[in-house]
Amino acid sequence: MEIEDLFNRQNIIDMSFFNFNNAITAAYFADKDLKIQKVNANFKAFFPILGNVSNIYFPDVLHQLGVDQEQIESFSRELQEKGQVLIPKILIKIDGKERVYSLLSAKTKNDDFSYLNGVQGQFVDRTEEFELRREREELLEEKIRNREIIEEKTRKLEALANRLAKYLSPQLYETIFTGESDVKQSFARKNLTIFFSDIEGFTDISDGMEPERLAFVINTYLGEMSKIALDSGGTIDKFIGDAMLIFFGDPETDGEKEDAIKCAQMALNMQRRADQLQEVWIAHGISSPIRVRMGISTGFCTVGNFGSDQRLEYTVFGSPVNLASRLEESTPSGTILISESTYLLIQDIAECQPMGEVTPKGFIRPIGTYRLDGLKDEANEVMGEMALTRIGKYVEVNIRQGSDIRAAIVELKEIRDELKEQLRLSPPQ
Repeated sequence: MEIEDLFNRQNIIDMSFFNFNNAITAAYFADKDLKIQKVNANFKAFFPILGNVSNIYFPDVLHQLGVDQEQIESFSRELQEKGQVLIPKILIKIDGKERVYSLLSAKTKNDDFSYLNGVQGQFVDRTEEFELRREREELLEEKIRNREIIEEKTRKLEALANRLAKYLSPQLYETIFTGESDVKQSFARKNLTIFFSDIEGFTDISDGMEPERLAFVINTYLGEMSKIALDSGGTIDKFIGDAMLIFFGDPETDGEKEDAIKCAQMALNMQRRADQLQEVWIAHGISSPIRVRMGISTGFCTVGNFGSDQRLEYTVFGSPVNLASRLEESTPSGTILISESTYLLIQDIAECQPMGEVTPKGFIRPIGTYRLDGLKDEANEVMGEMALTRIGKYVEVNIRQGSDIRAAIVELKEIRDELKEQLRLSPPQ
């Protein structure tokens, strides 16, 4: 007689799977033929639609629960081959609502009681877990979408800012985009040095030019002058045709004297560069000489944003602005005329010729004026050319003032060698 014959079969099964009743999962036990022998209370509570499942073939139970046929076949195959199986996600509809379960099953083995050799398993309700996971994935997807939207808007803002930078001086651009000043409320009374320039008789010169040639002249001129102004630290207020209004002392200042010196040096650099550009314009068929007049004045001005809610302009107002404009209008072509207020600030390093007093239109008292010819360095010598320049048929070379000439020559040779290498690697078609 076998030991299992001495005990009641059902009692042994109940004792062996006593913990079923305490499990929070839907647990079952099936014999080796996969016929269900015992289920716990949660199994009945989870799946009331099944009713009494005693002695029912377990794959049929899965089918009745609406489990996918492929998953049922996978369950039977893996249980047979591996002795255990885990199906991490099974969708089952209960009372019209879809819930998510995991099914864990494994073969059992008992040497004393053959009827305990079967399959023990459990359904784990993971609906809330998968809901949380789905919500997390949706949030992650939304975060990714938002990041892509932000990145796209950032790219558009950067492109807009780059375009806007062309309409603002670097100092003003930096002030606005770093939020250092309130655009609507930025007004100040400051001691500024004002610069005005225009091309003498440019209206008559331009009347006979084709639009393309006119655009070339004005863009070349304003482009070169703007570069010098920005390199000098000036704030470009506006272009009025071929005329330029530039000021020093706002939004950044190095002190009224240094501001005046920088403005004077800028004007001299512009004067020399305009002379050098004559060769460029002649090479493009523009024979009429282009001469520039410049006026400089220093004094207290109101600077800030002026305009309407629809459009604001960062500009300067005050008598020094009007005076710089009048000086520019009255000076001979190719010269720089400065007011006495500017001269007093730079006289210790300036090479100037007194030009007498004038009473500009709109002014009551006469103003002392001086022609600016140059600035002296620390050795009390007149500063040299802004740059060594060579204009060829295809290439223009400028060596910046104060540069190491020997080092510049070495750099030019390196550029030559690089161009030769590029031409070697990319032969003409």
